Amino acid sequence: MNYHPDLLSTVLKMITVLVILLGGLFIVFYFLRRILKREVKGSSGKLIRVLSSSYIGVKKNISLIEIPGSILVLGITSDNIRLLAKIEDEEILNRFKSLEEKKRSTSFSDQLNKLSSRFKPKVN
Repeated sequence: MNYHPDLLSTVLKMITVLVILLGGLFIVFYFLRRILKREVKGSSGKLIRVLSSSYIGVKKNISLIEIPGSILVLGITSDNIRLLAKIEDEEILNRFKSLEEKKRSTSFSDQLNKLSSRFKPKVN
């Protein structure tokens, strides 16, 4: 007894099962990503921010890190992180905050709006 399965029906069954499996995986990954993003957004209070970072050599940089109440100046190498200074002076902290606000006010979208406003027709 020689049984030869129909090649077309076998290929269609394999493709159908493959599409169902991949579709199920994509759906699971989609919902996991949404759930994880929601948890990350809810827990991000931004207590620690990197204000600035400047490279001074190969795999060596100095970073300004803002934490509540002070700013840390860190020296970072490929295998070490050192505290170079801790800035707690209120005057200096206020100066950094004002610089940060100026930087935020000149965001990409603000600059794009400025440039595009030149080409918009003026309404009288």
